[in-house]
Amino acid sequence: MLILIGISADFDPVHKGHEKLIKEARKLADEKNKKVVVYLNKGFSANHAPFFASFEARKEMALALGADEVRCFEGLHHRLVLSYSVPIRLQQMIDDGVTDYITSASISLDEIKSKAQKFIDEGNFVGMPKHYTNRNEIRWYAINQFLGSKLEYHVVKELNKDKYSGRLIRQSIIDNDMTITDDVKKVLPKSTVDILQREIDAENIPEERNWDDIYKRMNTYSRGNLEKIAYLNGNTINEIIKKRVYRDPESIWAVFRRSNYGPVMTRLAISAIEMDVTKKEVMDLMKSYESKGVIPDNQKVQRVIDRAWYVASSDLDAREANEKFRSEFIEVDAPLKLEAGLNLTKFETKITKEGINTDLYVDKKGKISVQFKSEGKKIKTNLRLPAVEVTYLRYIMDAHFIPVSGSIKKAKKGFKVEVVIG
Repeated sequence: MLILIGISADFDPVHKGHEKLIKEARKLADEKNKKVVVYLNKGFSANHAPFFASFEARKEMALALGADEVRCFEGLHHRLVLSYSVPIRLQQMIDDGVTDYITSASISLDEIKSKAQKFIDEGNFVGMPKHYTNRNEIRWYAINQFLGSKLEYHVVKELNKDKYSGRLIRQSIIDNDMTITDDVKKVLPKSTVDILQREIDAENIPEERNWDDIYKRMNTYSRGNLEKIAYLNGNTINEIIKKRVYRDPESIWAVFRRSNYGPVMTRLAISAIEMDVTKKEVMDLMKSYESKGVIPDNQKVQRVIDRAWYVASSDLDAREANEKFRSEFIEVDAPLKLEAGLNLTKFETKITKEGINTDLYVDKKGKISVQFKSEGKKIKTNLRLPAVEVTYLRYIMDAHFIPVSGSIKKAKKGFKVEVVIG
């Protein structure tokens, strides 16, 4: 049997706040005759960014401070937001035999329980309020209860975040030409300082994004291909096209700022572009965990689709309809296939054939369109749909992880596109 330590931190790098957490876990583990196991994120951080220090270096830092074992979560944080990755990570720990969860927070366990209850009752863990102190710890506790887990939850008093902050430590080292200053050394265990210095000397720090691949995709992908990438919506894709050519990270960040993405969603979107993550890939991953009972009902793929149809077809204001759907658990039967008309020229009609696959996208005027090739000619045209279906389809295309595809169908006069959702 195991005891889990440090799941709410990337340990990048391990500072004295993490050291305190490990020591408290060590005491608890010795009392209960269990192991201290640290689960570290690998590949991308929980905030969807590359790590400063490698997994192996962070693993060594944790073991040096008394952890018995280090395991990893990999392949999640360039694909999923926290409301989806947390239940997956938590279920993995439960399956591993973890019996106790320990984390640090500036609020008490009672306050965590109180704030988590609303989300537990609703079974919905999306949109945790930004003003909540320790909202990540609240999310972990709420999802632990949702999963019906018997994990015992422990909270260690958090050290001052303004001083013991991985972000500030990393920034200080970078700003000082990769030097660990005396002030930074004061907040790091000696073992961490030694490992960090070794990694700096070996030029292993910091890990970086593959900007060349990001530039290439943002500079060359068509609207149809960009539409397939997770976490890109129609407006953002048009901003990307409009502001080409990209040669530096700041120009990329500016695109997402103009598209009203916050820092976390920007990092996730850039990570999805870097790793060429498709909406279908994300949807299939979610569905695989849905089948295991890990994903809350309100977050399931079909529920997201149903909400889009309900809001599009409701007489209520979109915000009111969305709130009503969430709070009243309304059941709807959203269509997963639509038939859309095409605006083709006589020549385009002549060369178009049934069965050709089409790419859907939002054109620069905000209209839903398709693109396909026939007899070597690229054809682009807007779709003709009833207003409610246009609204529904646009909600789906902006949902970040629901793929849409199309194929040409013969109609009584000319051709249509059969649009498949999901």
